[in-house]
Amino acid sequence: MPNVLHQTIGDLLDEVSERLPDKEAMVYADRPVRLSYKRLREEADRVAKALIGLGIRKGESIALWATNVPEWILLQMGSAKMGAVLVTVNTQYRSTELEYLLKQSDSAVIFLVEGVKQTHYVEILSSVLPEFTRHPQEQPYTYPALPKLRYRILLADKQVPGLLNWPEFLAHGAGVTDEVLKEYQENTRPEDVINIQYTSGTTGFPKGVMLTHYNIVNNANAVADAMNLREEDRLCFPVPLFHCFGCVMSSLACVTKGATMVPVEYFEPNAVLKAVEQEACTGLQGVPMMFISELETLKTTPYDIGTLRKGIMAGSPCPVEVMKQVIGTMGMEEVTIAYGQTESSPVITQTRIDDPLERRVTTVGRKLDGVEVKIVDPATGEPVPYGQQGELCARGYSIMAGYYNMPEATAQAIDAEGWLHTGDLAVMDEAGYCNITGRLKDMIIRGGENIYPREIEEFLYRHPKIADVQVVGLPDIKYGEEVCAVIRLREGETATAEEIRDFCRGHISNHKIPRYIDFVQGYPATASGKIQKYRLREIYIEKYNLQEAAAVITA
Repeated sequence: MPNVLHQTIGDLLDEVSERLPDKEAMVYADRPVRLSYKRLREEADRVAKALIGLGIRKGESIALWATNVPEWILLQMGSAKMGAVLVTVNTQYRSTELEYLLKQSDSAVIFLVEGVKQTHYVEILSSVLPEFTRHPQEQPYTYPALPKLRYRILLADKQVPGLLNWPEFLAHGAGVTDEVLKEYQENTRPEDVINIQYTSGTTGFPKGVMLTHYNIVNNANAVADAMNLREEDRLCFPVPLFHCFGCVMSSLACVTKGATMVPVEYFEPNAVLKAVEQEACTGLQGVPMMFISELETLKTTPYDIGTLRKGIMAGSPCPVEVMKQVIGTMGMEEVTIAYGQTESSPVITQTRIDDPLERRVTTVGRKLDGVEVKIVDPATGEPVPYGQQGELCARGYSIMAGYYNMPEATAQAIDAEGWLHTGDLAVMDEAGYCNITGRLKDMIIRGGENIYPREIEEFLYRHPKIADVQVVGLPDIKYGEEVCAVIRLREGETATAEEIRDFCRGHISNHKIPRYIDFVQGYPATASGKIQKYRLREIYIEKYNLQEAAAVITA
């Protein structure tokens, strides 16, 4: 593999901070945060020492539930330095999902912000651990439901009963010497798992994807090369850090090149465009929905974004017309499209800045250096000819170490020859450029978020009035897809769509709550009784007049 980096995240940060000590590493447009690479390393060291002082051991899991606040990146770098495994938590999780993740990941600590917008994380945590406010965090305390969880830490100065705040956490590192941290860092290897990210899969329940330093450092570096990210670039990213798009393709990609990170705490188009203007950003990341919103905003609100040249659109299928507008209206002549999944750290294919325009807007590019890609017949596993649809499979340095504590699921995803079976249908041309044409799985991708229908179905089955439910994705111009629940009620029962949504609120993420809800007596099925979800999709595209959204061409 060309340009291979055989180093840990901690060693990478140290190297860049020594080479570019005064270069701006992390800048926020909306708050007084402006760290050089030297300062970023020093702050990461403080976090690493605090984790050691707290009693966290190499290989233990720490959960991080937060928007793109500065402490997120400090924890990303600091935990990597001392060898703790960072478990990223979706900011839209609610009580059921949070409890599942904390238990399944064996997390010893949860770091969290107080909340975001109308969602109160501390209240949600208290619904999972009803008595936590009674137990001060000066000493570890465990709960029967979550026996591995010892500490709860708020990413703020505020005092909240039952939580350590950020300064109190950092104080735990006061007695940890540089020599102790050095020993921890030297005992951390590139092959060690350093990150667990939860993704829906064939079981319908989230699985913890284990990624190593080697996986994500090299994927970040390869992605940065493909998008032509350089030391002088300033990359704005509103994409969430809990996704690989944020913490690998954005923050870590910047570190591999010594570029400047300009994170935005959470997506809002004016905040993004203001950050680009204020910080003279040369690059911008986003899922299609974000770029669509930014283009709409620019129609009514002028921003000076003339410095923009590059970036990545990824996370869900990218409409061709949107790509053309991003190039023409936003001036992002070098914008690229990337395709992948968390299990591949995440990018498998990416367009290049010097590709012909047609390829850059109508395909998801070709394989990254060091990655192998093949398109196979899903029934036989044999490669199909160029131009023929099949399942996209990938192999190489970026493939995950496996799913945490799920060996059977791992074996289903990665075959004996090391090929990751993505479950995505694709077509490859003779030059190696791919188009994603569908999914073997019936995964819904809404605004870059993977949603597995069975997870929602299993939750809705808890409703006492519901006898059966089928969840499908319907096309949406803004988000790519929206969730549709087709419900059969128990005999004699009645319900409204709003009643079903109320049942979901506070228990599953808002983006999983069905936008469309219909009540039926039965479902289209095969002669053997198998429900035809593709027919449901066709029926509801027609019913809700979604033909225009269904006709949008994507790469």
